[in-house]
Amino acid sequence: MTATTASPSTASVSGELVFADRHIGPRGDAVETMLRHLGYATLDDLVDTAVPADIRQSEPLELPAPRSEAEVLADLRAIASKNTMKTQMIGQGFYDTLTPPVILRNVLEDPAWYTAYTPYQPEISQGRLEALLNFQTMVGDLTGLPIANASLLDEASAVAEAVLLMRRSNKAKGDAKTVLDADLFPQTISVVRGRADALGFEVEIADLSAGLPDGDISGIVLQQPGNSGRVVDHTAAIAAAKERGAMVTVAADILALTLITAPGEQGADIAVGNTQRLGVPLFFGGPHAAYMAVRKGLERSLPGRLVGVSKDDAGTPAYRLALQTREQHIRREKATSNICTAQALLAITASMYAVYHGPEGLKAIARRANLRARTLAAVLSGAGVELVSDTFFDTVQARVPGRAAQIIATAETHGVNLRLVDPETVGASADETTTTAHLAAIAAAFGIGDAAAKVAEAELEAGRELPDAVVRTSDFMTHPIFHSIRSETQMLRYLRKLSDRDLALDRTMIPLGSCTMKLNATAEMESMSWPEFASIHPYAPAHQTAGWRELIADLEARLSTITGYAGVSIQPNAGSQGEYAGLLAIRQYHLAQGDDARTVCLIPASAHGTNAASAVLAGLKVVVVKTAANGTIDAEDLDAKIEAHRDSLAAIMITYPSTHGVYDADVREVCDKVHAAGGQVYIDGANMNALVGLGQPGKFGGDVSHLNLHKTFCIPHGGGGPGVGPVAVAEHLVPFLPGAPAGASNGNDGTPVTSTPYGSAGVLPISWAYVAMMGGEGLTNATKNALLAANYIASRLDEHFPVLYTGNKGLVAHECILDLRDVTAKTGVTAEDVAKRLIDYGFHAPTLAFPVAGTLMVEPTESEDLEEIERFIEAMISIRKEMDQVLAGDFTVEESPLRNAPHTASAVVSTDWDRKYSREQAAFPVESLRQDKYFTPVGRIDGAGGDRNLICSCPAPEAFEN
Repeated sequence: MTATTASPSTASVSGELVFADRHIGPRGDAVETMLRHLGYATLDDLVDTAVPADIRQSEPLELPAPRSEAEVLADLRAIASKNTMKTQMIGQGFYDTLTPPVILRNVLEDPAWYTAYTPYQPEISQGRLEALLNFQTMVGDLTGLPIANASLLDEASAVAEAVLLMRRSNKAKGDAKTVLDADLFPQTISVVRGRADALGFEVEIADLSAGLPDGDISGIVLQQPGNSGRVVDHTAAIAAAKERGAMVTVAADILALTLITAPGEQGADIAVGNTQRLGVPLFFGGPHAAYMAVRKGLERSLPGRLVGVSKDDAGTPAYRLALQTREQHIRREKATSNICTAQALLAITASMYAVYHGPEGLKAIARRANLRARTLAAVLSGAGVELVSDTFFDTVQARVPGRAAQIIATAETHGVNLRLVDPETVGASADETTTTAHLAAIAAAFGIGDAAAKVAEAELEAGRELPDAVVRTSDFMTHPIFHSIRSETQMLRYLRKLSDRDLALDRTMIPLGSCTMKLNATAEMESMSWPEFASIHPYAPAHQTAGWRELIADLEARLSTITGYAGVSIQPNAGSQGEYAGLLAIRQYHLAQGDDARTVCLIPASAHGTNAASAVLAGLKVVVVKTAANGTIDAEDLDAKIEAHRDSLAAIMITYPSTHGVYDADVREVCDKVHAAGGQVYIDGANMNALVGLGQPGKFGGDVSHLNLHKTFCIPHGGGGPGVGPVAVAEHLVPFLPGAPAGASNGNDGTPVTSTPYGSAGVLPISWAYVAMMGGEGLTNATKNALLAANYIASRLDEHFPVLYTGNKGLVAHECILDLRDVTAKTGVTAEDVAKRLIDYGFHAPTLAFPVAGTLMVEPTESEDLEEIERFIEAMISIRKEMDQVLAGDFTVEESPLRNAPHTASAVVSTDWDRKYSREQAAFPVESLRQDKYFTPVGRIDGAGGDRNLICSCPAPEAFEN
């Protein structure tokens, strides 16, 4: 591709068009048109003017030559073939499952679901909000606790969040220790210890079946079933903890809770866990949707997102994200969590699995897994093998002194992976895919003769199920949605109905600043669900995962090249986790240097909101640096803060380009000042889409950056997750990259931040394919075209909505902030009114009120073609004309189509239309909408109402039909 993109690139050797020409929207005459409007002869002229020379990289990206879609898919087939597929009975929190094909194809593989954004604009998110409310209802019912969130990142970090919630909420015992039961999964213990070390509180590991340890206790964490497979009646332990003033969290297997007494019914305050086994593939460790449910009174401390029920302006029931003021970009260093990305797509998958099977179906699956476990236990004990526990749900552990490794190796030859608990102990976990043939293979591996016959006999005579004391007697999932859909026809139509209510990237440009909603190419997505990738257990033996480890190592190497850093870890499950991991690396580096007093983190006032929360979680103290009038870091205030904290300065966190959408020209100077004072420089990589191929943060002053693979590197947002937030570091910080939480090493030694060595590995083939198909030149041209599109929009709209911040010669980076404050002051029309009115034009709104209240931040990305960009510009200009109608007195702001937007079909066809503007202006404000028109299912939603209804005192989904 040439600098001006004057024409499509020539075909590759395979005969296919170069993928970059599929990915980048503008081409040929469109690029020339945009450049001509901006007054530049070539794309390189524009880039050279916008991007400061002293951050520009001198050499092109040294990446392998771009591959065609067919070539990359063939490469991925070859890589996947190096993974060995076995029947996975390792357990340890991860289990094989059967994803109903109707859900696999119509949720996980459907762009209507996977290209959607987080439902901050609820009117165009009613489908996924209903799906997430189904998830919350399922979790709340199964855990016996009234309030559940809409998913967390993974089980281990969810337990860590629960520990912090207990410490915040138990003010009487706030400084006391947290006690973890010794029967928790080892990866959970590892991640919680990392959080505790960073924040400086005590964690004790104890066998809670023997009673509580001495001393003041803030909270305890139990597991049901335990790491050993043991099922325990925790009622007495929970009561004893409450008598000591401690709070209680139970990490519970979601499927087991269909048979086992719910944590809430036993007195727990909090329940957490993983919903992976509800139809979500293993994915070599993720992405999987964790959950958290809490007792009443803890809802305002609950981390993550929460769907509430409200009404629209016509009184129709409507869903929205509740407790919006807890959003981390508002609370900053006072945030209760740094969570920004959840696991919405996987939570929706799990919820639909529950909808499809219903409570009786889930019980049947659980009983079958339990029967298989009881059968195996009977065969083993009948052969004289000692069992670790005589109570279990799905996991049987056996003591086999001196034989564990040999038994596991033999089982592997029979096609089954078992768990090596320790040199003396073997574990086997049954699931919905387990057959009697699998049990016979395990029995044979233990040296039991005539295994198949003994398994068949044992299954007929398997002993009693769970102990009476733990058997669940309460009903769950009583809502009609879990009882009304059983046929595939019903499921298909339900999924289509919900997706039709939403606006996602498959329908329209999503011009969100800071969020980089660009093409998620089908070729990138295709391999994600291949069994050779999706069916691999995160703790499978290393010799079975050669393909996964090759892909991960290669992706990490390519990301190192792109960023200019020495090392990368892809373990963090989200950008917020990447921030946390990077700051932990900085903190641990200082401690290793003996600089334990370096605890201050400078954060500009304009920084991403999670920055401050992540710094606090990493044990750092936040000091805010002012923003200058032009949107850059206030140099005078920076100097003063550095001087005031010279001996305690740990780091500065800066976003580059800045959150204001501008390349600050003094970034090297800022980095040099912090380094001179002994601090490290964290460059937030959220805006990396403006840097790839043009500048490398590791070369212009950064010591660490996180990347957002769900932004710059094409992993879809999925309606609010999955995300991956790799952390990239300079050479001196490599030893502090996140290590493996359990099992084999991932090559790093730092504090683990997730449940598995490689985090959400399942979505990594998407980014690998993107980088492989684009190549260095394609990636660089993508960045250049992102700059072109943003500057074209900024220039076209500036006379209607002034661009708040600009850089050299009035140019912006990859996004621009439109300032509505003056017109709001004159007319009363707010930025939110504009956001809602854009829905009537078929657009998702830009980022609202961040980083500056009263503004809209627009990021078109490189994937949008000129026709779509012009459609957005036309909509914005049309909306400005409606503002002028308010200014002219045609109608008041309250009477305007802006304040009454969005307009539903039912409102437009109502017989009592009495508004001061026509139905035509309401529904078809521009001509192009007459043929292809999206009508939102609800009108403007009452935000405060959603905060008052956090759980299902809500109407049945059928209420939407009336």
